[in-house]
Amino acid sequence: MYAAVRRYEGVTDPAEAGRRVAEGFVPLLRQVPGFVAYYWVDAGDGVMVSTSVFSEQAGAEESIQRAADFVRDNLTSLLPNPPQVTAGQVVAAG
Repeated sequence: MYAAVRRYEGVTDPAEAGRRVAEGFVPLLRQVPGFVAYYWVDAGDGVMVSTSVFSEQAGAEESIQRAADFVRDNLTSLLPNPPQVTAGQVVAAG
């Protein structure tokens, strides 16, 4: 399995960002081959973190590009800063 984690800081409206992600982005992500799971977390203080999990590296990499496109097209006013992106192979899970 592979995961991509994106950390967004300076989020202006976490509730609205969550709604848009749930309604618009999650359905797009589920279409990526190898999709396993997706989580969108409100960490407080204007920080939100997403985690995408895929069975193969290509899916995780595609999720990074789809996220960038979705944010650019739908969330720029809510997520004004570029995310910190970390991706790699899952080496332990529970």
